[in-house]
Amino acid sequence: MYYAGIDLGTSSVKLLLMDEKGNIQKIVSREYPLSFPHPGWSEQNPYDWFNESMAGLKELLSEIDKDALAGISFGGQMHGLVILDEEDKVIRPAILWNDGRTTEECEYLNNDIGRDRLSGYTANIAFAGFTAPKLIWVKKNEPDNFRRIKKIMLPKDYLAYRLTGVHATDVSDASGMLLLDVKNRKWSDEMCDICSISTSLLPKLFESYEAIGTLLPEIAAELGVRKDVIVAAGAGDNAAAAVATGTVGDGNCNISLGTSGTIFISQKHFSVDSHNALHSFCDANGEYHLMGCMLSAASCNKWWMDEIVKTTDYAAEQKNIEKLGENPVFFLPYLMGERSPLNDPQARAAFIGMSMDSTREDMTQAVLEGVAFALRDSFEIAKSLGLSIGRSKVVGGGAKSPLWRRIIANVLGVPLDILKTEEGPSLGGAMLAAVACKEYDSVEDAAKAIVEVVDTVEPEAELVQKYDAQYKKFRLLYPALKDAFPKLA
Repeated sequence: MYYAGIDLGTSSVKLLLMDEKGNIQKIVSREYPLSFPHPGWSEQNPYDWFNESMAGLKELLSEIDKDALAGISFGGQMHGLVILDEEDKVIRPAILWNDGRTTEECEYLNNDIGRDRLSGYTANIAFAGFTAPKLIWVKKNEPDNFRRIKKIMLPKDYLAYRLTGVHATDVSDASGMLLLDVKNRKWSDEMCDICSISTSLLPKLFESYEAIGTLLPEIAAELGVRKDVIVAAGAGDNAAAAVATGTVGDGNCNISLGTSGTIFISQKHFSVDSHNALHSFCDANGEYHLMGCMLSAASCNKWWMDEIVKTTDYAAEQKNIEKLGENPVFFLPYLMGERSPLNDPQARAAFIGMSMDSTREDMTQAVLEGVAFALRDSFEIAKSLGLSIGRSKVVGGGAKSPLWRRIIANVLGVPLDILKTEEGPSLGGAMLAAVACKEYDSVEDAAKAIVEVVDTVEPEAELVQKYDAQYKKFRLLYPALKDAFPKLA
């Protein structure tokens, strides 16, 4: 049997076909446009998602026995607001996760409603990317559109709706809306009141691995597959990627070094830190996870190499870096402000500690170390909640660097596991489909069978000690500069 995973990303949809053993048979990508109608705004047309996903599915299934397709599921960009009218027509372009128009709405939620109340209702506070502030923005700025709303959904859920006719979401993706009572895995009546909506407008909640329905007859006919192909709820992109890396169960950790950086820690029981520095979300396996998201990770190194050093040979720039744990130069990696754990959009990047002896290698090393130290900020908060994190997986473009992996392993003081396959949310979606179709008894069973570690970077005791001392110095820098950043804006 075959299982399809659909990763609905910001610039493209990636579709993956997996057999029952977890072997990847084919991968297809289809791009669609991204719109920036005003500075700081980011929108997309949901019809483009559906059209390109259908075209991608046809290409994905073109070389197999279509009767062998058993299930489809999703990973998807989180937080986006999709609204439909009473005729199921899209009312306005989707407002995406990276849209920054809701500054005033977030200030209202965090300051007037209050962070403590928000955390009590949802386990989280308001961020500009979250869905609830976008709803309040639409109410205030587009009242006619707000009055027309009959269905509210997230990006991947629009695809599921078009495929099945079922208005559904999963608890991992819903956790990022600021509308879900995360601890109790149900919609928050209080947050719905604050946003002036009824829970009847919101999708039915499912676990990520649960079937929401089967393909509509007309969709099955267009794809040439059976009508009983199961569609599972799927997960938000980070939770789906965690499934693909086997980061499920208590105390498992995954670090992603992409354009942004995430540290994802799965846990059996619900917890939330006192400052809401980390997101506390439902997980894709029926449990919970904590997630820290830094806005600039591998993009810091790309900026340094491409724009400042003017080279594309990243490896050559790193080959002479040898004095780890002894660098007098530090780098704050806040090129786009920072999300976790600072929640400070006005924070900015900085080099500190240069002297006449500082070298190009020192600066390059400082960039790599700065990202690692910022990841440790989130790591330390998770540990303060009593979580025991004995090791982590590491994925993403930045994780291709052996030097960077070594730095992170020693800054965090844990072994870093390297995976054979890094296909992220699309693979996670396919695995969730397989669980929904009873190919595997649980998400954990699917991960054990499919995810393979091929190498491990071990921390070195002496270097861990040196980096502990360096991290203490790094921790002094942001507080010292915090008040200056708004004045530089």
